[in-house]
Amino acid sequence: MIDFEKIRAIDFHTHAEEACGCHADDGYDDLQSAMAKYFGAPWAHPPTIDQTAEHYRSMNIAAVIFPVDAERETGYRRYNNYEVAEACAKNGDILIPFASIDPAKGKLGAREARDLVENYGIKGFKFHPTMQGFYPNDRMAYPLYEAIAESGKPALFHTGQTGVGSGMKGGNGMRLKYSNPMYMDDVAVDFPEMPIILAHPSFPWQEEALSVAQHKPNVYIDLSGWSPKYFPKILIQYANTILRKKMLFGSDWPMIAPEKWLDAFDKAEFRDEVRPLILKENAMSLLGVS
Repeated sequence: MIDFEKIRAIDFHTHAEEACGCHADDGYDDLQSAMAKYFGAPWAHPPTIDQTAEHYRSMNIAAVIFPVDAERETGYRRYNNYEVAEACAKNGDILIPFASIDPAKGKLGAREARDLVENYGIKGFKFHPTMQGFYPNDRMAYPLYEAIAESGKPALFHTGQTGVGSGMKGGNGMRLKYSNPMYMDDVAVDFPEMPIILAHPSFPWQEEALSVAQHKPNVYIDLSGWSPKYFPKILIQYANTILRKKMLFGSDWPMIAPEKWLDAFDKAEFRDEVRPLILKENAMSLLGVS
């Protein structure tokens, strides 16, 4: 169990990776290498869940961690949610497991979601519309959303441009249009009881993301994927004022290390009274542990 009183922060956006070499046959290793180059990541091979837990434990930071089920759209074999849950259970003092299910799996995916929550300790769900190749407001996703909403668990959606496929031929088939945060407005209307997190500063649709988060009570923003030194002024302005209770610390590990993000955050123009909300308190409230 995580001692939320003692940890210094909660990173709401980290990625679960398998041991090196598991994707040599489907091109996933090539994708990871391209992303590492895009982000300037310092590692030769992505860290495993155990290695991630060790890193976060050393910093006394809890981490929301998840895979991405995009095998239908990309051909990359998914990291099985049950394996992720098992690995996270061994590191339950520091990791908060989220699952990922392709919404095209319909009722089958909804059944998996219910099982993961009821029997495997999954605390939320991750979607990546660009990688998974769907508009978030596509009604084919609604059976899965219904299962998540019933559980009361949050759903985290990638928004904005992505480093996935950046610089690769044709963007490696990734279509940015799917990740416009305005599509999330429909989801927030249709599932008002489901907490929704818009991941990342949503370039080039930052104002759309802020608008949806301000207008819909169940919509939050995580600040992962960018160094705070590059945050647009309007994002910091909203974080300091009307959205101060809706902003979440996120790094995008392993592409961005939490210590690097936190160092830039210390230098950014966030108000002193807002910093504890972003780093920990808002996440605790969203996860129902405050």
